[in-house]
Order: sequence, then structure tokens, then C-alpha cells
Amino acid sequence: MEELDVRIEKILSQMTIDEKIGQLNQISSPLVPDEKVFEEIRKGNIGSFILSTTAQAGNDDADNVSANLLNELQRVAVEESRLGIPVIFGRDVIHGHNTVLPIALTAAASFDDALVKECYRNVAREAARDGVHWTFSPMVDLSRDPRWGRCVEGPGEDPYLGSKMARAMIEGFQGEDLAAEDSVAACAKHYLGYGASEGGMDYFKTEISEYTIRNFYLPAYKEAVDAGAQTVMAAFNEISGQPCSSSRYWLTDVLKKELGFDGFIVSDWGAIPQTICQGVAEDEKQAAELCFNAGLDMEMVSACYLKHLKELIKQGMVSEEQLDDSVRRILRVKLRLGLFEKPYIPKYSVDKDKHKRDARRLAGESIVLLKNKDNILPLNLESSITLAGPMVTDKVNVLGT
Repeated sequence: MEELDVRIEKILSQMTIDEKIGQLNQISSPLVPDEKVFEEIRKGNIGSFILSTTAQAGNDDADNVSANLLNELQRVAVEESRLGIPVIFGRDVIHGHNTVLPIALTAAASFDDALVKECYRNVAREAARDGVHWTFSPMVDLSRDPRWGRCVEGPGEDPYLGSKMARAMIEGFQGEDLAAEDSVAACAKHYLGYGASEGGMDYFKTEISEYTIRNFYLPAYKEAVDAGAQTVMAAFNEISGQPCSSSRYWLTDVLKKELGFDGFIVSDWGAIPQTICQGVAEDEKQAAELCFNAGLDMEMVSACYLKHLKELIKQGMVSEEQLDDSVRRILRVKLRLGLFEKPYIPKYSVDKDKHKRDARRLAGESIVLLKNKDNILPLNLESSITLAGPMVTDKVNVLGT
């Protein structure tokens, strides 16, 4: 047994069922100190915080949690909880942090995976310095319907290019050493087939054959696993009537067993109770049962696991062995990140001028010229250019999607 596994088993052997379930619970971070939250950490009821509160891809200053508060939340976890297990802070660091990159769809148009990797290494260095351990990125959804509003977050319509971009972004985020102070854990999302939402409508159903999934939608996730992605986010959509969040076939049989994924799977925001709306669960308790038995390890914000898993275990609807497997996966990622040894926000300098140069170069390489009619390009340096439209002076929305 490897040293990492020995450490996991030692921690696991000391945990109560309540503490195990707590590791599966992710809540939205408070913006000011909150004694109720501190007490839940002390009890071992919180395994993770999500810091994403806006749609600006992590690039704006709105609702930022202060470094002092993040360190205090972590201090309570490692010094005042019974077992001292650190929490993991996740944030939507999508296409930049302090330095904004071209959106993923644009970056893919560069066909320069080496530069993309370097740019995402820059992003990781900026985000880790602000206390981010884990990014909900890259989105590797293949998309071929331009009506779908989230096309901009992914690499486009080609499975090969999507796979190359998935590896480049993941290797950039995670670096050569995941435990390094300037690395963050990546999250390949949204697994699976989210980009095929019918009619381009978000949160909607899909009808995809397994042949099409395996040849077009799955390759980027296989590449993500092979590249060492530590986490995967389950998709909101259903595939032929089965929500991805409650699909044991896609989450466990394919992702964990067939592809060999050894990290943990996190739900999307409130996706577990959404299975009620999707018609497969009667209530939150059944939603928790279905999604957990499918292999969905960590729940984002909706707390169905926290409320119902213990009772489901007592009733024999969920096994403690399955619970142990999920906890092992979460502890494995925390240990790989080095959070037990270095739980607090690191202090180091970053070269933001270099980051800006790299971002500008990526933007330049991604420009696609369809036609140079009448040899307009290259522009005469004496020419005047007019920029028109509502986005010209909009500094907020250009950060997001």
C-alpha cells in the first residue's frame, strides 16, 4: 500500500459517520465571519467551500472573500475540529483570475496547446495566491448548437481539439507538482453531454446514442482523466431520460471504473434536488439516495447528503462502504494538494506583466481572418478605426460569459 493510501486509511479509521458525511458537504462561503459556520466546521460538517458568487468567471472583485476570513475558516478546520481535516476552497476560475484570458472557445481557435497550458499556469499562480485550491474548470463540453449560451466556455465542436485543450488547461492549472503552492486542482465539466442540450436550452434534456457519446462527447473526459484531473463535475442534463447526476452507468461504471478516474465527482449547483424536477426522485431523501449510489461524491450547496445520508445508511439504502469510497477520494485530493501540510494561503510574487503578454499573445494567435477583401489588411497606421456598440465601454461583461 502506498504512503498516501496509508494516510487515507488512518484518517478514515478515526472518522465517525457524521464526519464522513461532512466531507461530502460543500457550502457557499460566508463573506463575513459567521459563528454558525465556524461551529459547523468544528463539528466536521463541512468539507468544502465554494467561493463563486458572480458570473464574471472569477475575474471581478465583487463578493470576494477576504484572505483573512479564508485563513480563519481554515484555522478552525485544522485546529478546532476533532480530526483537523482541512477544507478545500473552490472557485469558478474559468478564463483568468487577475489577468483575463480569451474565453475558452477563443483560446481553442489558437490551436496552440503549449501556449494555452502556459496561460493557465499563469492563472493558477494568481488564483492560488488568493486562497483558491480548486477551480471548476476546464469546461470541455463539446457543443455544436450555437443557440446554447454556454458554447463560449468550452473548446467548440471537435473532439480532438477539445481533448488537446482539456489536457493543456488541466496541466496548466495543476502544474508539475499538485502540492506546489502555486498549483490548483482542476475540474473537468460538465460530465456528460451537456453541450447537446436540446434546442440550445440550458439545464435541459439530451438525446444522445452511446455511439455518439463515446466517439464525440467522451474523448475530452478520457483525456482529462489521463492528464490527471483531480475532480469531475456531473452535468445538469439528463441523457435519454436519466439525469447524469443519478446515472451509475456514466459516473461509476464508465468514469470511475472504465476510465480509471481516482479523484472525486462533484455535483453542479443544486443538481441533486433537481432530479426531483427531472422526475426520477420523489423528494430530497430519494434524490440523495439515487445520486450517491450513482457515484456522485460531493454535493454542491444543496445539503441533501448532510440531511439524509445517515438515515439512508441506517435503513440499508446506502452502504457505508460506498460512503468510505467517496471520503477516500476527497481525502486523496486534499492530501495530493498538500493541504494537511500547508493549509493556509501562500505568499509569493507573480509576474503580472508576463501574464498580460501571454494573454495578449494568445488573443493574437486565436484571431481568425475569414477574408481579406480588397487587401484591407494590414491596416495603414494612419487609418482611423471606429468601435461601435454597447460592449465597447462595458468592462464588466467582457470578464464573464
